[in-house]
Amino acid sequence: MITEQASAKINLFLHVGDKRADGFHPLQSLAVFTAMGDVLSMEPGFGLSLTIEGPFAKGLDGEGDNLVLRAARALDTQGAKLTLTKNLPVASGIGGGSADAAAALRGLNQLWNLDRNEAVLRDLAAGLGSDIPACVLSASCFMEGRGEVLRAAQSMPRVPMLLVNPGVAVPTKDVFAALGERSGVEMALPRGNFADTADLLRFLETTRNDLEEPARRIQPVIGDVLQAIARLPGALMTRMSGSGATCFGIFADDDCCRRAAESLKTRYPGWWIAPTFVPEMGIVHEAAGQDIGPTPEGL
Repeated sequence: MITEQASAKINLFLHVGDKRADGFHPLQSLAVFTAMGDVLSMEPGFGLSLTIEGPFAKGLDGEGDNLVLRAARALDTQGAKLTLTKNLPVASGIGGGSADAAAALRGLNQLWNLDRNEAVLRDLAAGLGSDIPACVLSASCFMEGRGEVLRAAQSMPRVPMLLVNPGVAVPTKDVFAALGERSGVEMALPRGNFADTADLLRFLETTRNDLEEPARRIQPVIGDVLQAIARLPGALMTRMSGSGATCFGIFADDDCCRRAAESLKTRYPGWWIAPTFVPEMGIVHEAAGQDIGPTPEGL
């Protein structure tokens, strides 16, 4: 059996440009991946089957053509029995479905002994969804293009992080339809050599999430979430991830983050609240600091 972690993807910032002729919006973002996520288990089987369990399994009820199965079919036509433990809220701005699909590509590549390299997996991923190439990498990286152009960050400190979702739906298409002012995609991105949390925060102060304001207009409770996190002791920064509705807070240390989670759970029992962290990262990719996608034969 092969088991792959499908880590939550957090957009620390997200700048959006004008819609392209192909209908996609160009973007710039710094994506990081937390220690928390879904889990996908894969074992040999006749035909291709997917069982979904876990606290958010019901959110995928009736989804006959799950992105995990589409990823599996894009990779090869062999059989496998897959079990997805859904720990992350569905359609919540933290790349859950994309991370699940990326986990399928990585894990089935091993199970089926296909020996496809990471660049080939990223090319397959780009045909399935804009976020999936970054999730194949599953390490801190800058995203450009529509998400398929990646550059690995050089280093990342260990970042205690609190994830909070108020349990409301914010359709991505509605958020983009409501988008007015945008930062564009001309920002000169750094090499991403973040020595410590203070260094990371200094950079993030120069950025924002362009989708946060329109998402708050659609679901004002997002503003309540951001305020609730910001008031907690030890909170250094708060922001919404992706198109929402999940928000995150960066905290001074793990103890502050844990205490913040306990406090919020008492006051807002209906919210999904998860203390986690972004693992410390040195140079984990041979091309760190350089473009790593798409490959020439890709998009």
